[in-house]
Amino acid sequence: MVNNSTSVKAFWLSFLISGAAVPLGPISATAQIQDTSTPEVALEASAVPTATPDAALAAGKIEIPQLAAITAETNSAVDRALPDTDAATVDRALPQTDAATVDRALPQTDAATVDRALPQTDAATVDRALPQTDAATVDRALPQTDAATVDRTLPETDAATVDRALPQTDAATVDRALPQTDAATVDRALPQTDAATVNRALPETDIAIVDRATTTPEITEAIGELPPQKLEIANSPQSQQVAEASKVADISSETGTADDLSIQEDAAQVTSVSQLSDVRPTDWAFQALQSLVERYGCIAGYPDGTFRGNRAMTRYEFAAGLNACLDQITKQLGGSTGNLVSREDLLALQRLQEEFAAELATLRGRVDALEARTAELEANQFSTTTKLNGFAWFNLSGAFAGKGVRVEAIDGNAAPLDRVPGRDPVTNRPIVQRVDDPEITFSHLIWLTLTTSFTGKDQLVTQLAVGNGNSPANQYTSPGLFNTFGTPFLDQTAGVNPNEVILRELYYQFPVSNSLQVVIGPRINFYRYFDNNNFSFFVDGASSFNSNNSTLLTATKRGAGALALWDISRRLKLRLGYLGESMEFLPSPVFNSASNPSQGLFGGTNTSTAELTFSPSDRTNLRFLYSRSNIQQIGGLIGAPNGRPLNGLADDGFGGRLGNATANTYSFNFDWSLSRRFGLFGRYGYAETNIFPKTDRPDGTIKTQSYMLGFALPDLFKKGAVFTASFLVPFDVTGGRRFLVSGGGNGGKQYEIEATYYLPVTENISLVPAFYAIWNANNFDNNPTIFVGNLRTQFSF
Repeated sequence: MVNNSTSVKAFWLSFLISGAAVPLGPISATAQIQDTSTPEVALEASAVPTATPDAALAAGKIEIPQLAAITAETNSAVDRALPDTDAATVDRALPQTDAATVDRALPQTDAATVDRALPQTDAATVDRALPQTDAATVDRALPQTDAATVDRTLPETDAATVDRALPQTDAATVDRALPQTDAATVDRALPQTDAATVNRALPETDIAIVDRATTTPEITEAIGELPPQKLEIANSPQSQQVAEASKVADISSETGTADDLSIQEDAAQVTSVSQLSDVRPTDWAFQALQSLVERYGCIAGYPDGTFRGNRAMTRYEFAAGLNACLDQITKQLGGSTGNLVSREDLLALQRLQEEFAAELATLRGRVDALEARTAELEANQFSTTTKLNGFAWFNLSGAFAGKGVRVEAIDGNAAPLDRVPGRDPVTNRPIVQRVDDPEITFSHLIWLTLTTSFTGKDQLVTQLAVGNGNSPANQYTSPGLFNTFGTPFLDQTAGVNPNEVILRELYYQFPVSNSLQVVIGPRINFYRYFDNNNFSFFVDGASSFNSNNSTLLTATKRGAGALALWDISRRLKLRLGYLGESMEFLPSPVFNSASNPSQGLFGGTNTSTAELTFSPSDRTNLRFLYSRSNIQQIGGLIGAPNGRPLNGLADDGFGGRLGNATANTYSFNFDWSLSRRFGLFGRYGYAETNIFPKTDRPDGTIKTQSYMLGFALPDLFKKGAVFTASFLVPFDVTGGRRFLVSGGGNGGKQYEIEATYYLPVTENISLVPAFYAIWNANNFDNNPTIFVGNLRTQFSF
């Protein structure tokens, strides 16, 4: 019996053992989940390593342990807390026995892994190790009872969606309903128990950090605090579940998946706008400021009043706009419209202030420094309405001909300004003398200009001048040709006498409309407004008297009167003017007829001038000028220096006196910049001077012409430098030569070649060497060639 009893017991034990093994076969087979894309993920029940006695006992009882993956006692991870019933879903089907696959092998005890191996006790990692107490934190507060919402509600029974269908037992389905047992949900709201929220801060317990990898999977305390902008979240779980992530989250991921939130430890991730060199239209800060700009009208930074929301801006540009919004909203808060500023806008503004605190501080520091400097300048400036600028020139000049040069004068030994013309009583021809070469000279000239404005658009200009220059080239001139050919324009005496301070210009200019201005004054510079040329301006262009302006203009270089400046369009400009002669370098009362009561503004020498400028392009200017002159006789003669268009002096042809004359002058000049480094310029003038003898001789007309053609090389050898070269005929007599007692020569035609190189040494100092060659001087075709050199040092301030 004993043996039989023993046999019976062995039989029942064998039966029980074999019976227990029957259901384990299908379960084991079902648990073998394969993934051909990642075969290393397959979990087999028979392959569980190092089974302990407890594990064996659990298998014998045929119980499926619960996956307490995201409970308060155990851990779970997939950026979300899982439900109480054992399930986790991470893009793979779960086996029948409580295990989950997340692109990596799981540890022996029920745990899930998201892009990292989990610790041995049910925990999950989401770009960061979670703490030992079951909670995860993703930038927003969770409800007080372990639950979270992620855009959708799961079924009440443990179901999950993991983008893939699982087997019927303990499986999960992608975008489909899961079985009623053991399931979890990713990217959707979890059941009301044991859940976590993505992109929201967790409660004070159960906290994990997303968006950075850590060296250890265990974090036992909260990291960081909420920013000062507190979110309005009610204490109820429902209100907390719908809190907006955009108010505090720097992460723009909407799905909150492990792959989206994963950041490698060695990646250079930008997590703050302060790390960007520019603020782009897609940045939250840009959009926040744009919203404030549109609501409160605080547009700043651009002349056209636009925010320019379609391009990136520097952080300092952004700070300037932000500062404008701060000022605007501060004004509204202090006024009656303060209640119109929403709390959300104030919170956004506060955050922007904190984000751009460094730039705002720098900007305000610069403004403060600028205001202090402005105050200092205002306290120490010469005048609140007047500014001073000026030029100073040193001239080193020399001239050489090699032998005597013929001049028309009674006494060739007299100083150039003291030479007097005369006729031979026998031949009636002008008397001719010879002059020798001059010495080298070193002289100066200074102009000081005071510009006063009372409205910001008007100008009261006062120009003072002093100098002692008398160019050596003047040694070769006939009477009436002083300071003409071969004479550097700035090698002159400002007034009648050397080193005499004189008033060179005095006028007032003011606008009548946007396109019309008026100039009025007792001493207006004709050449400031008429006969300009971009390549023959005396400061940096062609530099002699003959090439700066037309030699046929004008009898009123400086005059009293008025001008009208009308900019008809961008391409068309009209200048009109009337001036009575008032030249600073001529003595009164013989000259300066405008201020002489016996002659006055309209009775002495005066000119009426009209010039039309047409600019077909930005590189080309064409100027057409007409001038009508009334010329006062001086000592019975008509001519320079107040007799232009006549160069030289005229009588009745027999030494008799003339009365006042009239003249008509027609002029054309152009400048054309063919490229940035090459330009052409030129002039042509024609004039007729009508003379009226005081004797019984008939009236006469003297016809003259002048022309010039040159080229310019801007930026030659250095930026800002200009080289100009020109060929010119300053005074060609085409009719009425017999009336000229000086300047007519023997019928020859004087011509010149000039070259000037303007070289800026610094912003305020320049060197200007110039060279001139004159053939047939004084219109004598048998005169020797004259060579003139000038080295000018120019100071501007």
